[in-house]
Amino acid sequence: MKTYWKFLAVALVASTTLCVSCSKDDNDGDVIPSLEGNLASGTTLAGNVVKDTYLEKNGSYLLSGGLHVKAGATLYIAEGVRIVAEDDDISDYILIEQGAKINAVGTAANPIVMTSELKKTGAWGGIHICGRAHTNAGTGVLSEIGNAPYGGNDDADNSGVLKYIRLEYTGYALDEEHEANGISFYGVGNGTQVEYIQAYKGSDDGFEFFGGSVNVKHMVVTSCTDDSYDWTEGWNGKGQFLVAYQEPSATLGDNCDCLMECDNNGKNAAATPVSHPILANVTLVGNNAQSGADNGVLLRAGTEVELYNAIITGKKQCIAVETPETENSFSKAQQPSKLEYVSMSSELHSEEGIYTNDRFVAAEGNVTDYTNILTSNYVGTIEGGKTLADSFFTPADYKGAVSADDDWTSGWTLR
Repeated sequence: MKTYWKFLAVALVASTTLCVSCSKDDNDGDVIPSLEGNLASGTTLAGNVVKDTYLEKNGSYLLSGGLHVKAGATLYIAEGVRIVAEDDDISDYILIEQGAKINAVGTAANPIVMTSELKKTGAWGGIHICGRAHTNAGTGVLSEIGNAPYGGNDDADNSGVLKYIRLEYTGYALDEEHEANGISFYGVGNGTQVEYIQAYKGSDDGFEFFGGSVNVKHMVVTSCTDDSYDWTEGWNGKGQFLVAYQEPSATLGDNCDCLMECDNNGKNAAATPVSHPILANVTLVGNNAQSGADNGVLLRAGTEVELYNAIITGKKQCIAVETPETENSFSKAQQPSKLEYVSMSSELHSEEGIYTNDRFVAAEGNVTDYTNILTSNYVGTIEGGKTLADSFFTPADYKGAVSADDDWTSGWTLR
């Protein structure tokens, strides 16, 4: 295990307003530093954030091991902050526990960047947020990284604000079953604000939702080698202006998995609350790999979905639907699942033969013969789309996430 005496020596001289105390980990006896106050640039981040803690504008910080923000504390990260995970043999990650918050607000001109000394996929463990919103995974569930509890019955729970953040080279693998996404949302409530976030070249998913009701806007996943977006355990949030792009396998060196992998619950497809996100203005571009994952959007394990105004290309099966529960969700009297105004480059694949390609093309605005004419990887839209009445959604009656005359990804993302 890593000792923290070097860290304490650095931290004590880093800022006159920094407070560092120590507690003992009951599991292994290690001394764990506790952070609070204003942390000057150059401070090493490790241990527990026990009271409100501030990272200064344009400051640079080294992340060494797990940083746990404890209940009642808020981690404030100003614009232009750069957090660099140490290249070592332990998992470096940031975990926001239930009752804690992260307020990380960058700008398009001065984003927050979280990266690693090792510029390689899977170098560090990303951000993990544990909220008190619903999950259908039962009680006593813990985050895959950090073993923190999540879930509850407060769908309006507020875990803070994340805006204009770029996460690079995430996906650290603790073992075969536990890998870290760019951001993992565990039972996160819709009081949390999430927009303008990029996950860049991670080795696991870009963003994964484990239940919860959090809404997201202006999200970009670039060349993450597992799934770009992943949901399970009853996520029912909303999303708009979502991009996934997979670099061609010849240059990336990986075939990548799904652009969206979508479950209700892999152990119990009928578990409630049922996953039912509502998504609009989506652009998904696969890497045309001839082997590996064939699916762009994989809908299965009982999930429901509403997907509008989407462009999907670069996969053998741009949309695949599986399991009776999911396919029947397009057939119920109230028809909870809908795919409308979707342009894609292949026919829909139905495993059960319930929700078929014929039914897909009969729905409003859907086509299966789209030819990719996007520029700069994912810029471009198609006229004609659905305007959603929900106040969360910005009026955008076109297919796709990024229009040529309003490239909201410019300046703060990496291509």
